[in-house]
Amino acid sequence: MTDLTLVTFDWVPDLPRGYVRDLRIRWALNEANLPYTVASVPFRDRTDPAFEAHPFDQVPWIEDAGRPIFESGAILLYLGRKSTALMPEDQAGRDAVTQWVLAALNSVEMAVLPWTLYRFVGDKEDTPGRAMLEQFLTGRLTHMEQVLAHGGWLTGQFTVADILMSDVLRLADRFDALADFPACRAYVEKAKGRPAFQAAHDDQMAHFAAAD
Repeated sequence: MTDLTLVTFDWVPDLPRGYVRDLRIRWALNEANLPYTVASVPFRDRTDPAFEAHPFDQVPWIEDAGRPIFESGAILLYLGRKSTALMPEDQAGRDAVTQWVLAALNSVEMAVLPWTLYRFVGDKEDTPGRAMLEQFLTGRLTHMEQVLAHGGWLTGQFTVADILMSDVLRLADRFDALADFPACRAYVEKAKGRPAFQAAHDDQMAHFAAAD
């Protein structure tokens, strides 16, 4: 039996399936072979008392021996300290992983997410704000193309930083944003080829499908 519980929605519509952020946590748990159970909270009722564990009424969060930890980046760093399959033990290595986790969230995802929201809702109107988002995303992807040109992982070995960065870029690639960035796309494909990712993706899809 395990003390680790991953909390996610009981159901989501078809569109976000395969991209809900509990996938990042499933992936890390699989990479490290850490046993866990899955619990659900209602997608349609954010007033459920269980959401007291997350101040924004979102998922995922984990509970370790009953203690909740929310935000995917924080959870990944927490799990990284449990396994060298996710993060090295030495301080320099951990610092390198931490800076790339924060870069994925603060420098790359903040450009990817607003751009993809337009795509999700099918909004194709040409506006100055939309053009600014396109330029913002292109700038961030240009930098990441240079970073990933060597074809390896961000810090040498595969870590939670790669789980997070590849998942952020995978969302951009869903709407073909990586078409002109071959190193970024190759990095995403390499990450998606890992058995732990494939198992996490399949588990998430099955979890939501079971509630249809």
